[in-house]
Amino acid sequence: MRKINFNRGYFMKKFSLILCATMISCFVVAAPGPAQDQDKTLILKEGKGACKADIKKFCKDIKSGGGRIWACLKSNGDRLSQECANHMALAREKSREFRQACKGDANKFCKGIAAGKGRVVSCLRSHEAELSNACAAVFRR
Repeated sequence: MRKINFNRGYFMKKFSLILCATMISCFVVAAPGPAQDQDKTLILKEGKGACKADIKKFCKDIKSGGGRIWACLKSNGDRLSQECANHMALAREKSREFRQACKGDANKFCKGIAAGKGRVVSCLRSHEAELSNACAAVFRR
């Protein structure tokens, strides 16, 4: 068996990016709106590890993807660190803002786009010049 040597910082950076992309795609798939929860992972990423310890503590055996990490954190809501709980609350609020601001644009420009894997968000970005002021403002943040 070959031993793999890796740089922890590089690994954590890649893991964070993969986690972020996975959670965005999962939230887009599960969303009743066009991309209901795409900002949740961005908020966790912006938190620079706000939930890292909680993920390690409560979700270490959870395979990432399909929104499982977010669901794990949510199911442990009353046991999360204050920092992680605050970031998750902010993510939910930003998600609601995104949903409200971009629902019409998603229906207009991305009607035939299958939800998931960030496709709706990518579609909206490709129509950035045509987006409503409210939706465009969400992307400028």
